[in-house]
Amino acid sequence: MKKINISNANKRDAILGFEAKPTRAKVTQVLKDGTAKNNVKLLKTTPETDMSTLAAQYEDLEDLSQAIIKDDVDIDIEIIGKKVEGLKKIYVDENNKIVFNIKMIEVIKDKDGVEQKREALVSKAANISIENLPIKWSGKLMPKAAAIKKFAFAKHYQIRHVNGLTYDFLYDMAKELSDKDGLMFVGGGEKGNEPLVVTTGGTPYRGFLEGRIKDDKYMLILHLTNLELKEFNV
Repeated sequence: MKKINISNANKRDAILGFEAKPTRAKVTQVLKDGTAKNNVKLLKTTPETDMSTLAAQYEDLEDLSQAIIKDDVDIDIEIIGKKVEGLKKIYVDENNKIVFNIKMIEVIKDKDGVEQKREALVSKAANISIENLPIKWSGKLMPKAAAIKKFAFAKHYQIRHVNGLTYDFLYDMAKELSDKDGLMFVGGGEKGNEPLVVTTGGTPYRGFLEGRIKDDKYMLILHLTNLELKEFNV
């Protein structure tokens, strides 16, 4: 179980556990004989049969389409369709040649998708379990109905207690959020306004806490999002 350092509305913090709770499908897919299915990866194309390569060899797309119909130039029957395993990622240039010296660039765009600037991509360190910098409540509460219309949530983690004291700590947080029927914005860093990074080099996310209770049971969920939904007038 991963660790997370989080504080409550009274600025009391604790090191706790958290874990993902994936949704399990209620229907299991099997083959005709009843055996379990397995996903496999098949080779789809090669650099020589790729459409961009072939297009450069013909005067126009009409000539290329006729060559595909007559001679199947887009298929290497010896290897295409073979099962591939043990793959590793490599980088290639515009000519499909392997490159080795990679400089990662972060492209920053505005809300309309227009590029604003480019800068060297810096690997961001995880900030959810720093001992003296707990994730902080912002005091900004958003109704659940408004949150699901404003954000697309990518990840969900259940925060769990590790002993009796942290049970009370989390139960009170969950009850407060449940009573208010809202999501609390939480952030990292000294001011509590920085995006949350779960793993070093991972994607920065906005974090929201949701609380649910039933009798003496509770559920405190950390929702993460990096996509804000926009309304468009047609």
